[in-house]
Amino acid sequence: VQLVESGGGLVQPGGSLTLSCAASGFTFGNYGMRWDRQAPGKERELVATISTTGLSTNYAASVKGRFTISRDNAKNTVYLQMNSLKPEDTGVYYCRSGLGYGYWGQGTQVTVDS
Repeated sequence: VQLVESGGGLVQPGGSLTLSCAASGFTFGNYGMRWDRQAPGKERELVATISTTGLSTNYAASVKGRFTISRDNAKNTVYLQMNSLKPEDTGVYYCRSGLGYGYWGQGTQVTVDS
């Protein structure tokens, strides 16, 4: 099983980034997906979830209206479109899947700073 995140980087406040997570080694379409993040010195938090079909999504209050989670089951990939980024969005972003979301990627760093 592999989950490989990409797309992180340094962006100015108000900017945008799109994260991708490519999955392999399991039946991607059978599992919901989620993005978590962990900021320095803070606990890991849930950012967004998406159902197997992509028809149902949920967001943390702190990102609702700014972030969009989506998935392409043909490409075994989940995305996180992040707009209007704020310094408090800085952190390592992880995608998760599998039974009990037990599969994790290695994470991708997002830094929002002027």
